[in-house]
Amino acid sequence: MSGSASELEQLRAALAAAEGRAAAAEADLAQARAVVSTSEAMIAGLKLEIALLRRDKYGRSAERTARLLDQLELQLEELVANAAEDKVRAEEAAEQTAHVAGFERRKPVKKPFPDHLPRERVVVDAPTACTCCGSDRIVKMGEDITETLEVIPRQWKVIQTVREKFTCRACEKISQPPAPFHPVPRGWAGPSLLAMIIFEKYGQHQPLNRQAERYAREGLDLSLSTLADQVGAVTALLEPLQALIEAHVLAAERLHGDDTTVPLLARGGTKTARLWTYVRDDRPFSGTAPPAVVFKFSRDRAGEHPFGHLKGWQGILQADAYAGYNQLYQGDRKPGSVLSALCWSHARRKFFELADVEGNIRKGKSPEDISPIAFEAVKRIDRLFEVEREISGLDAAARLEARQRLSAPLVGELETWLRSERARLSKHAKVAKAIDYLLSTAHWPGFTRFLQDGRVCLSNNCAERSLRGVALGRKSWLFTGSERGGHRAAFMYSLIGSAKLNGIDPQAWLADVIARISDLPISRLPELLPWHWSAEDSQVKAA
Repeated sequence: MSGSASELEQLRAALAAAEGRAAAAEADLAQARAVVSTSEAMIAGLKLEIALLRRDKYGRSAERTARLLDQLELQLEELVANAAEDKVRAEEAAEQTAHVAGFERRKPVKKPFPDHLPRERVVVDAPTACTCCGSDRIVKMGEDITETLEVIPRQWKVIQTVREKFTCRACEKISQPPAPFHPVPRGWAGPSLLAMIIFEKYGQHQPLNRQAERYAREGLDLSLSTLADQVGAVTALLEPLQALIEAHVLAAERLHGDDTTVPLLARGGTKTARLWTYVRDDRPFSGTAPPAVVFKFSRDRAGEHPFGHLKGWQGILQADAYAGYNQLYQGDRKPGSVLSALCWSHARRKFFELADVEGNIRKGKSPEDISPIAFEAVKRIDRLFEVEREISGLDAAARLEARQRLSAPLVGELETWLRSERARLSKHAKVAKAIDYLLSTAHWPGFTRFLQDGRVCLSNNCAERSLRGVALGRKSWLFTGSERGGHRAAFMYSLIGSAKLNGIDPQAWLADVIARISDLPISRLPELLPWHWSAEDSQVKAA
């Protein structure tokens, strides 16, 4: 019996040792995985940081850079999540064995929470006696504070405006203060709610039906028709302000113009309508006029639309080479012809598509499909953009002087080289079409306009940036319900886009404007323009 008992004890000890070694091996493996995951996340973070620094140095216009940043951000998100998951598993495995220490991942540095956020102190019950000896002679010597960011769900409230009635004992007349002003006639929504509905629809691309569903989940039943009624009323209310913004934009001597497609609901499906943008931004040449943007809607892309939008305007139009603008450039136009300034980013993009090695390989094309002429053209055009980055923000005279000294020789060399290469190419070659787009008799004066006027920008990226919100919104609202709805969308995009260009919160600005616009005489309406508005002033006036 004693021998069998001894053998049983030895087997138990051996089993325990094997289990310990297995647990230690699992802990080691979990720790190794956590180290690898953390390293991968760190590498991805550094790659993203390098890409961002390169973008800041070389500009935002490179298509390859934009795709790279999107890929790196997604990759970093996944790797950080993986590292956090592996860290938790490593700690759990370390707790089950005494032989492996828990792996400590280097945590990213957390920025302090903003000072303007309210703080709520939650004090943990302090001990009443010493945890060591049990004595009650304890004195507070300090405290440790751990801050946790929390959110309070949106709260709805009903404001009851009470007007007391008084009757006169002498003449029996009733006295009562007049009813307060409401932004919308017979309206039920306050200015902040109206601004939120408008900004959610046109600034955050949330259709009214989705807003109604979200409000219902929060306990408030607001139908789609009820919300749409408020949108229409606010549009009518803000018409004078939008007219001031449009007048300000059309007072510019130079405009950026562009357009994008907008699906328009039609019988049997949708048709392709257009949303046009005209941006005034004088900051690149140190202009003092505040930036602003105006959007216009049309059922198609006929040239009569930009001709009508800019009726009576004369100046320099920076746009692409769309033939619909040609009516503006005619010499017999009243009050005068518009000067064309074409976008070098458009010209560069045609070469870039033929020189994008990575993109062509992803599409399954062989390296022979990469055009060396296009690759060299991209490099030469990029030198022009390098000059522009150095002179951005200087006054027009300084920009013109630098361009004549630095950019003009580069443009001359580029033209000579392209014409010599074009002479050796077939008219069916893809790169020949890109060269013809740049060097054609109709286009080349517009491309070289920046060498004659320091106010002209090298690209039309300003207008393209103003259309980004529309491109994002198309995925959410799918189509415009009617032509009038398209005009209303253009109206609201003008207001929200101008607010963003001036660096203010569009929703806060709209709330203040809706609350005040009907009380102000016409002569004081310019006070509500985005470049004259500040959040601090509005808070003081509200108080």
